[in-house]
Amino acid sequence: MPDGAGLEQLRAAAAGCAGCELHGPATQTVFSSGSPLARLAFVGEQPGDAEDRQGAPFVGPAGRLLDHALEQAGIDRADAYVTNAVKHFRFTRTPQRRLHQTPDLAHLTACRPWLVAELAVVDPEVVVCLGATAARTLLGPSFRVTRQRGILYPRTARSDDATLVQSGWMMGTVHPSSVLRADDRDAALAGLVADLGVAAAALVPA
Repeated sequence: MPDGAGLEQLRAAAAGCAGCELHGPATQTVFSSGSPLARLAFVGEQPGDAEDRQGAPFVGPAGRLLDHALEQAGIDRADAYVTNAVKHFRFTRTPQRRLHQTPDLAHLTACRPWLVAELAVVDPEVVVCLGATAARTLLGPSFRVTRQRGILYPRTARSDDATLVQSGWMMGTVHPSSVLRADDRDAALAGLVADLGVAAAALVPA
């Protein structure tokens, strides 16, 4: 972890990260996309198959769903910062495809310095955690998306992380992939859009 690095220096350093075993089978490190001056940041779990191949977060089916939800919430993704709690794709290989596996605590711990450093550099006003893994990483292990989604928490809530004690807010909501799996996709999408609207409304007027 380079001291005092800017976003591009962090991105370059993360490309060679071997902090856990996930770097071996993965195609590449998937660091982030979006504006380094973003007022709104989104943190997902980890890259998926499409993200691993293309080297950018949220470019597969869940990414397209996120784009749709952002548009409905009046948020321009080009103005946001998008990243993941884990930077390498964890998967099980089958003859047909690579199946997603949820990252373990060891993977989250290994990648946490990258996440903390990039959020400290970008310093968004609002950080939205997409899914339980990201939410528990930034809002604590007791956080439950089912009960606490859409609620704004001061970033000082994680005062054990000095680099996260900055002005602004954090919030958890569902991961876009859960909307794709939902029995009532319209209702699930509406819930995600509503949560994103809460985050957008928390931004201080320019």
